[in-house]
Amino acid sequence: MSIETIAPGLTTGTWNIDPAHSEVAFSIRHLMTKVRGSFTEFSGTVKIADELAQSTATAEITMASLDTRNADRDAHVRSSDVLDVENHPVMTFTATNVRAEGGEYYLDGDLAIKGVSRPVSLQVEFHGVAEDPWGGTRAGFSASTTINRKDWGIEFNVPLKGDKALLGDKVDLQLEIQAVRA
Repeated sequence: MSIETIAPGLTTGTWNIDPAHSEVAFSIRHLMTKVRGSFTEFSGTVKIADELAQSTATAEITMASLDTRNADRDAHVRSSDVLDVENHPVMTFTATNVRAEGGEYYLDGDLAIKGVSRPVSLQVEFHGVAEDPWGGTRAGFSASTTINRKDWGIEFNVPLKGDKALLGDKVDLQLEIQAVRA
């Protein structure tokens, strides 16, 4: 698949994620509703090849930058009970494949959390390319996936009455990415 056919205006080369105009967010069930949060410090690059399948992407997320809008909860999630950010300060993603399936696009790669690396597939939507007011060229993407936190050794939970637990196992990851052509 030619990149120009799939993503008009997206040229080959390196595109750097602009964290000021991007978001790495998550949600997890807590009791009967979902709690949402984000990571405020992250970086990454997307290297676009002529053939889409040969494109690559990498990202690094600073785990201590977790923000759920509740300082006590954030401190607990950062602790050794959950993410253990003192011993595992970053989460990384390295793309291994880009593919099309049924009219949808996926970025397959390895997600490493707490020293455990597992394959994930992000469903990706391309939003286009535009010139910014400062002379740069920007591309926009949305990506999402759902992971099971236990696959990465994140086991913390509190049992509740009736075989229920405080936290769900599934974590929804949502990315809104603006990347600038290097």
